[in-house]
Amino acid sequence: MADTVIRTAVLDDVPALLAFWARAAEGTSISDDPAGVAALITRDPQALLVAEDDGALAGTVIAGFDGWRCHLYRLAVDPDRRRRGIGAALLAAAEARFEALGGRRADAMVLDHNELGRTAWRAAGYRPEEQWSRWVKPLG
Repeated sequence: MADTVIRTAVLDDVPALLAFWARAAEGTSISDDPAGVAALITRDPQALLVAEDDGALAGTVIAGFDGWRCHLYRLAVDPDRRRRGIGAALLAAAEARFEALGGRRADAMVLDHNELGRTAWRAAGYRPEEQWSRWVKPLG
């Protein structure tokens, strides 16, 4: 962790982010394409946090705040760099962003079958709320 830097993503990062998520993240969504990621960075330049370890992309988290609720997406750490505190550093940065913006509770999107992810979120103090289900509708 000594050489890990947390920073916000920039538009030039989009291709590397998409390649990283294909390798390190569980699944994809409809907005996981160059236009979708560029729109996120353009709309909220502070939301997509990137961890670099010795200059290489090592992790990501999206810390989205809509003015009311705090949402976490795409927490991913390079499989070869896991268990080194990178995920914890990303979450700490995301939570600090939320607190600075006045956020009071963060929620995370975690796939039900992603046991590694569920274990990591539990270790970070997050708990599932079984009474909620995600409802989606693709637009356009």
